Amino acid sequence: MSSPAPAAAYDDTWVVLPTYNEAENLPGIASAILERLPGATLLVVDDASPDGTGALADTMAAENPHVRVLHRPGKQGLGRAYIDGFRVALDGGAGRIVQMDADWSHDPASLPALVAPLQNGASLVIGSRYVRGGGTVDWGLGRRVISRGGSTFARLVLGLPAHDLTGGFKAWRRETLASIPWERVHAGGYVFQIEMTHLAHRAGARVVEIPIVFRDRRAGTSKMSRRIVVEALLVVVTLRWETLRGRRLRRPWTGPRAR
Repeated sequence: MSSPAPAAAYDDTWVVLPTYNEAENLPGIASAILERLPGATLLVVDDASPDGTGALADTMAAENPHVRVLHRPGKQGLGRAYIDGFRVALDGGAGRIVQMDADWSHDPASLPALVAPLQNGASLVIGSRYVRGGGTVDWGLGRRVISRGGSTFARLVLGLPAHDLTGGFKAWRRETLASIPWERVHAGGYVFQIEMTHLAHRAGARVVEIPIVFRDRRAGTSKMSRRIVVEALLVVVTLRWETLRGRRLRRPWTGPRAR
């Protein structure tokens, strides 16, 4: 059995955790995160949760210096919650930034393995359900088809190397995350995950996938909807068009064509 990592091993690591009505999950998931990444900083980004998640996070932060809270005035989309959290983490001196869900679908036990490749040259590490050793638990056929189909569609249309493009369990190197032009991000919802990986890849990031098992949320209800699926399809097509247009604009002029 390996010995636990010293607290200093993760003192430059921030975990950005968006929440909306996650009061049932927050105490347990926060404890598990900090246990797996001793010395790390947990940033809870709460969107004025009606169930008191934000107030609970404030209490936790008052008791633990490794917990911080960013309050937003209301729901503005998952992507915007992450971007706001990323800014705070970068301003706070984070060298490695992890993003994950608060509903236990992302297992905190996988955190050390998710962060480790950043020490070996990776720019972005994706916890992947769709590589050998990865998978999903407690999902119906429809949800599996939508998720895997969405990743495959985005991978083919955008020419991306990663297999899991819709998942949100990721670890970023500071320099990679800071170099992404956030003002170009179209999406505030779940397609934000595809868009960020696309922008990182176009900027030359080395993207690595590690296998994870994704479990359905323990408490509360899923926030997936038909609107989110439609948004994802439209944004992926838009990103492809912008990529093609950008290539044409950068193509050097070679003079008039002969007739």
